[in-house]
Amino acid sequence: MLVTRREFLKTSAVTAGVAVAGMGFVLTPVEAHAADRWKAVQEATRTTTICPYCGCGCGFVVDASDGKVINIEGDSEHPINEGTACSKGSSLYQMANNENRLKTVLYRAPGASDWEEKSWEWAIGRIAERIQETRETTFETTKGNVDGAPVVNRTLGIGSLGSAALDNEECWLYQKFLRALGLVYIEHQARN
Repeated sequence: MLVTRREFLKTSAVTAGVAVAGMGFVLTPVEAHAADRWKAVQEATRTTTICPYCGCGCGFVVDASDGKVINIEGDSEHPINEGTACSKGSSLYQMANNENRLKTVLYRAPGASDWEEKSWEWAIGRIAERIQETRETTFETTKGNVDGAPVVNRTLGIGSLGSAALDNEECWLYQKFLRALGLVYIEHQARN
């Protein structure tokens, strides 16, 4: 018996359909939910951002509605990733919408074993106090104790490690702020 290609494909399709239906799969069309999701994304507030994970600085577009992130995708206009996302970048949505994510400041006093919940205002004030305190106690105006020593105006008691989540403009402002404080030890994780 000679089987034509067309007859083979018809028989294969029918056989596959019967086999799949026999395993309990329902092959009837279902209602698509993508239209509702797409409408919600279209009505959301759209913002661009930079991926916080590695030093590549990939761009993402975040759609938020009522203070909640509803969609994150690669920014097709960003020169680094051109809309693509690695496995870490693809998980940004889960980082934003995770019930296990810390939303408050936790503080453990020196020598204590328990964490205390503090306000953001307290934490920012405490960080500012510690920076001022450390800068005042470690600030040097001249190097050495010889007459005619060069002016240095620096502090070696504070260092900074930057983040890949900052874009170039934010890095520039941050760098200016740190230099104004007199920091010498300034590093950034996004170096190659």
